[in-house]
Amino acid sequence: MSKIAPCLWFADEAEEAAKFYVSLLPDSRIDKVQKSPSDYPGGKAGNVLVVQFTLAGQEYMALNGGTRGDYTHAISFKIDCADQAEVDRLWEGLSAGGGETGQCGWLKDRYGVSWQITPSIMPGLLGGPDLAASQRTMAAMMQMTKLDIATLQKAYDGN
Repeated sequence: MSKIAPCLWFADEAEEAAKFYVSLLPDSRIDKVQKSPSDYPGGKAGNVLVVQFTLAGQEYMALNGGTRGDYTHAISFKIDCADQAEVDRLWEGLSAGGGETGQCGWLKDRYGVSWQITPSIMPGLLGGPDLAASQRTMAAMMQMTKLDIATLQKAYDGN
């Protein structure tokens, strides 16, 4: 068990959300579904209270708190994507079912959780030794919602 694990607060969708998240990334699974031993302010004895799950090797906990909390983009989960196919798959998956897409690879999923779908090439394009190339890349990225690796690389290369 990790010493630190993010806890995501849900009204009563903790198990549904955990199943959704683990369906999208390899090395992911539901580890434990804990039901409440007694009534609590947000639910009844026997309701799912906590779901422990692993997402891409990182432990998480989802909690049914009875009321929906508001997430902001001040806390987000960045997913490092190896290629455009992974960017596309995760972008479509996480934004499906009522998610909201934002600028520069950011989106909120159907539960309101913020994600950054980021190609692994980005640090090199934005922080490479060629300042003008990085500036072109930044300008191109600012025009995008879902990030397009080929377009970003062209901007970096000056094409």
